Amino acid sequence: MDAPAGYLVILTILGILASASESLRFDIQSSHTKCIAEDIKSNSMTVGKYSVVNPNEGQALPDSHKLTVRVTSSYGNSYHTADHVESGQFAFTAAETGDYMACFYAADHNPPITLTVDFEWRTGVAAKDWSSIAKKGSVEVLFFKFFTCI
Repeated sequence: MDAPAGYLVILTILGILASASESLRFDIQSSHTKCIAEDIKSNSMTVGKYSVVNPNEGQALPDSHKLTVRVTSSYGNSYHTADHVESGQFAFTAAETGDYMACFYAADHNPPITLTVDFEWRTGVAAKDWSSIAKKGSVEVLFFKFFTCI
């Protein structure tokens, strides 16, 4: 296999792996909690980011549109805490295998409001920043490692 074809194979593989992330948008009403679980293996890296969608584009996000966020393991260990925020991110290596929960709480508001949240959670291979690896020198090393494993 010549070098350009090898790069194409590696970039295709990286593209497939990068698309394995979980990204979603959900609504949450004031004074309610929404939790999302992810089964994570011990010693796996996980990264996440979240943000409240601004209902008034071009203006500051209203103070009523803030979240409290907690990420915990099934054993009750806390990995991320944020109070009254409009966005945030987390990253950690799982200490134990099991379900990890990201819980979002919208404070009580009168009249009730609905917040829309963008949330992306990646674990394992999908959590790796492949863009920093996909440089010419690194791709050759990765290409070699990939084909020596087959």
